[in-house]
Amino acid sequence: MTPPKKTPTPAPGRPGSRPPQLEEPTTTDGPLPPKPDQQGAQPRTPTGAEPGPERSTNAQQGAFLTTSQGARLRDTDHSLKAGRRGPVLLQDHHLREKITHFDHERIPERVVHARGAAAHGVFEGYGTAEPVCRAGFLAKGKRTEVFTRFSTVVGSRGSMDTARDTRGFATKFYTDEGTFDLVANNIPVFFIQDGIKFPDVVHAAKPHPDREIPQAQSAHDTFWDFVSLHTEAQHHTLWFMGDRGIPRSYRMMEGFGIHTFRLANAAGETSLVKFHWKPQLGVHSLTWEEAQLLGGNDPDFHRRDLADAIESGAHPSWELGIQVFPDDEEQSFEGIDLLDPTKFVPEELAPVQPIGRLTLDRNPSNYFAETEQVAFNPGHLVPGIDVTDDPLLQVRLFSYVDTQLTRLGGPNFAQLPINRAHAPVNDMLRDGYGQQGDHAGVAPYQPNSLDGGCPFMAGEMDDAFEDLPVRVPEGVKERELSATFEDHFSQTRLFWRSMTPVERDHIVDAYSFELGKCYENTIKERQLQSLANIDGELCARVASALGLPAPEPTVPADGPEEGPATSAPLSQLGGSWPVDGRKIGIVVDPEADNADLLALHEAIVAASMTPLVIAPRGGEVAGVAVARTLGTAASVEVDALLLAGNPLLAPDSRRSVDPKAGAPGNGEVEPRVGKLIDECWRHAKAIGAWGPGREALEARTAPGGAGLVVGEDGESVLGEIIALLGSHRVWERFPAGA
Repeated sequence: MTPPKKTPTPAPGRPGSRPPQLEEPTTTDGPLPPKPDQQGAQPRTPTGAEPGPERSTNAQQGAFLTTSQGARLRDTDHSLKAGRRGPVLLQDHHLREKITHFDHERIPERVVHARGAAAHGVFEGYGTAEPVCRAGFLAKGKRTEVFTRFSTVVGSRGSMDTARDTRGFATKFYTDEGTFDLVANNIPVFFIQDGIKFPDVVHAAKPHPDREIPQAQSAHDTFWDFVSLHTEAQHHTLWFMGDRGIPRSYRMMEGFGIHTFRLANAAGETSLVKFHWKPQLGVHSLTWEEAQLLGGNDPDFHRRDLADAIESGAHPSWELGIQVFPDDEEQSFEGIDLLDPTKFVPEELAPVQPIGRLTLDRNPSNYFAETEQVAFNPGHLVPGIDVTDDPLLQVRLFSYVDTQLTRLGGPNFAQLPINRAHAPVNDMLRDGYGQQGDHAGVAPYQPNSLDGGCPFMAGEMDDAFEDLPVRVPEGVKERELSATFEDHFSQTRLFWRSMTPVERDHIVDAYSFELGKCYENTIKERQLQSLANIDGELCARVASALGLPAPEPTVPADGPEEGPATSAPLSQLGGSWPVDGRKIGIVVDPEADNADLLALHEAIVAASMTPLVIAPRGGEVAGVAVARTLGTAASVEVDALLLAGNPLLAPDSRRSVDPKAGAPGNGEVEPRVGKLIDECWRHAKAIGAWGPGREALEARTAPGGAGLVVGEDGESVLGEIIALLGSHRVWERFPAGA
């Protein structure tokens, strides 16, 4: 019998796990397995656990304190010294590891959008986008994990949430086809038309470089110097001088993709679109006084509101919609240049078509790892979604990647857990700071044969991302913009005309305050000229507040654009919305009969709201925990106030300490209860009272005023209060202009 022929053992040094073929491979069977001697490191999570479906495997492991390499420690309170009174030794490896990591705990904060709050959630497609977009995550019933970060723009990480500012609304969709980032704001237009101006507007809006003040404010000379000279910024400025500059909550904030994007359907047909986020709870804002009080009382108000709502089960939700336009050579619609980021398209001309719903249902477990390290980029696109030639968007495509390289320490920021794709990644990118992959193979280049030709290019049937083949118009290299970008005022007028009288009052007050904080009269006069070009009434009212003459307009009252005289969706008022997550303050007297308090408390919870029992002292009242004492309660944290009692003067109450509370003739009301009533009254919030609480209400307010509900019991009063909360505030309490 002939023994079987043996295959010679190959000499060491073979580059791949199998011999290459002569011709360049044309088919793929996936990545080749590693060679027998290259099995790689055993997969472990960053905290040393075996990977598993449980999210906790990334959290701390074990009951003992260890080094970063898992060695258990006996002592972390004393450095290693040469004798108890001697110098610290360089060999103290635990000290060096602990201090070195502490020294580098912080990464450079974002230049803009530094202060943020975020949450995890899910997006469910409606399937209604299919005629215009083939992206898989928009399919009917398709659920996609998301991470959404909200932020202010100008302030540092340590600034307050309630500053007057634009807000960011960025969402990372972890789709099966790759990650898609929709990097949006709460205002649909931007300050500038060309990305080359971005350093200028940010430098102008940031604190003055010599004193580093004012923090998180636009009420200073450099900002108004810029926007009064660069009049394309006037449209955006008017939006955040309005109520949208101080939102009540991230949960009650619209989002806009700002730019026009190009979508393609399964047949390859293209459309131009603008993205919109519509909050389920409606669009709602703080009053200016509330924003100022919260800056001292609770500078983390928006962060806390978002996290508390999610924890309590009042999961915030937004509907994603698109405005769809023909993809023609002009890339304009009804006279509006779709590539100009300082313009929007009124919904009367192009209705917003709902295509899916976002629900945020999980809070981050670690702010730094998730909210701080998340890296967005408008260039993170998926098949069916592409960019346009918007000159601001074009620069952002470069700037975002460039920013992450410095902020997150190198090119591998996509490997941080919060940024990792939920689709297979085979990118041939290797090495660099922060590399967490343990790559196999020897041929991270294309074409190759040593790794079997892998990774291959995706073919037409493999659902690859495609840079849509759009014709680029022939032209001459020049530093100019289209003539259609030159109108800076007609849409600004449309916004002003669309405001209700109450909202116009707020805009006038905002301009009067902001410009009143400027030092140079020249800057005030120049900005008044822009206001005159927007609207004569607006200019005259602000000029009167500043003690300056109102100039005449220098541009025609009607610009070249045609469209509606007003646009109803631009106003925040006039609708009715769910009350989920609203907070209701309940003032009680512990010495009175509170038999119905528990039932009232549970009725508020059943309505998806949060009750806050307010009493002179802590503890419990009728079995219900006191959430705030009179010493810690603040009107700005509640959306409505219920007066179930009229507590007597508390031992720690001192009228002279709080001049807002002890108004003459109101001695029968505990001063801090009086302050709560007064502020809720001024801030147009609904107030309800029954029993002894009616005495407190009648002592501090005009009888029969709008938004005041009195009744025989808490249950009947609560029903009317909920109805009033649907409209957010009771603005009819204060006639506009009064």
